[in-house]
Amino acid sequence: MKPLEENLRYEFKNKKLLINALTHSSYANEARDGVSSNERLEFLGDSVLSIVVSEYIYKEFNNLPEGELTKLRASLVCEKSLCQFSRELELGKYLRLGKGEDKGGGRERDSILADAFEAVLAAMYLDGGFNVAKNHVMRFIKNELKHTDDEVFKDYKTALQEIIQKNPEESVTYILTKESGPDHDKVFEVEVRLNSNTIGKGIGKNKKQAEQSAAKEALRLMGKEI
Repeated sequence: MKPLEENLRYEFKNKKLLINALTHSSYANEARDGVSSNERLEFLGDSVLSIVVSEYIYKEFNNLPEGELTKLRASLVCEKSLCQFSRELELGKYLRLGKGEDKGGGRERDSILADAFEAVLAAMYLDGGFNVAKNHVMRFIKNELKHTDDEVFKDYKTALQEIIQKNPEESVTYILTKESGPDHDKVFEVEVRLNSNTIGKGIGKNKKQAEQSAAKEALRLMGKEI
C-alpha cells in the first residue's frame, strides 16, 4: 500500500480503513468471512466531498446565485470527474474486486472508480480528520475548475447591472411574464426591462435561471456579451 499512500500524499495510521475503502462489494460477497465492502465509506465520502466543494465555491464565487452554485458543484463532483481523479491516483490497481468483476474490466469501470474515490476520501477523513480530507479534495478541485464550462461562472445579471449603473438615471427590473407546467417541472419566463423598455427575455426552471437568461440576451443585443 506504500505506493498508493505516496500517491495520496498521506500515510494511514489505521491501514484497515484504506483496505476497506478499496474493497468492492463483489469481493466482499465472494469472501464470505465478514469482509465489509466500501459502500458505507462511499456514503460518508460523498458527504465530505460535498461540504468541502460547497464551502470552497461558496467563498470563491460570491456573486453566483444558489442555482448556479448547485450546477457548478454538480459539474465538479460528477462521476466523470471522480473517476478521472481515481485514475490519477491509480486506485484501480489497488481495488479488491470479485473474480468476475475483475475479469469484466472492473478496475477501469467509471462507476467503481468514482465510488472508490469517495470511499478513500472518507477513510482519510476518519483517519486524519477534516483538514486532511479537505486538502486531498482541493488537490483535484482547483485544477478541475480550470476545465469547467465557462458558462457556469458567468453572472449575467451582475454584468448587466454594472453596465447600466454607469448612468444613475437608468434602472433595470426583472418581470415574471409567464409561469407554466406542473409543480414538479415548471418553466418560468422573464423579461428584463430598462426603465419601461424590454431589453431581453429568458426562460428557466426557476426565476433565477430565467432572469440570468434574460440578462444574457440583453447583453448579447447590446453587443456586450461576456
